[in-house]
Amino acid sequence: MAETRISVDQKEFMCAVCLDLLKDPVAIPCGHSYCKSCITGCWDQEDEKRVYSCPQCRQTFSPRPALARNTMLAEVVEKLKKTKLSADCDAGAGDVQCDVCTGRKYRAVKSCLVCLNSYCQNHLEQHESWFKGKKHNLTDATGQLQEMICQKHEKLLEVFCRTDQKCICVLCMDEHKNHDTVSAAAQRTEKQKQLKETQKTFQQRIQQREKDLQQLREAVESHKVSVPLLL
Repeated sequence: MAETRISVDQKEFMCAVCLDLLKDPVAIPCGHSYCKSCITGCWDQEDEKRVYSCPQCRQTFSPRPALARNTMLAEVVEKLKKTKLSADCDAGAGDVQCDVCTGRKYRAVKSCLVCLNSYCQNHLEQHESWFKGKKHNLTDATGQLQEMICQKHEKLLEVFCRTDQKCICVLCMDEHKNHDTVSAAAQRTEKQKQLKETQKTFQQRIQQREKDLQQLREAVESHKVSVPLLL
C-alpha cells in the first residue's frame, strides 16, 4: 500500500512556552500540547494557588491534571525533526559534498588533510571514532583538497619556499636545500598582514581623493557665487 505524504507546517508542532519543536509532548485537558518540562515548570509556579492554567487559552484546572505522554504526537514530531535535519544537511549548490555518502550526498562540514576526504556530520563522527588517538589534521570543508597536496609525494603542502615562491611538502625539502623556507601557516599570516597594510594604504588614498574632490566642489560653488557679484 502506497504511503500517503501530508504536508505539515512545522509551526503547528511548536511549544508555545519554549517556541521550539515539542520535546516529550503532553496534552492537557483543554487540548493544547506542550513539552512536558515546559508545562511542568509553568505549573510548579502555580502550586501555591492550587489553580493551574493553560498558557495559551488561560483555561484553569483544579486539582493539578496528571500529564500523559502523547505518543502519536511524539512520533510525528520525531519525523519532523529528521526531515528538518535531512534538509539542513543536504549539499546544495556551492556546498562541499561528503566523499563517503553514497546515493544522497550530504553537506561536508570538515575535510581531513590526512585521509584527503571531506565528511558530513555523521561520517565525521565515524571518522573520529575510527582514528581516535591518532593525529588527523581537520580543516573546514574545502573543495580544493587536491590543491593542498603535493602531486609528487601525496603529502600536505605545509612548507613555503620563498626562493621559488611555491608551497612544498616535507619530502620536497631535499630539493630545496639552502632555500629560504618557512611554514605555510607563517607565510599565510605574513601575506595577510601585507594585504591589510596594502588595503589600509588604498583606503587612505581614497579618503584623500574624496577630501580633495570635496574641496574642489566647494571652490567651484564659491566661484559661482562670486561671479554674479563681479558683474
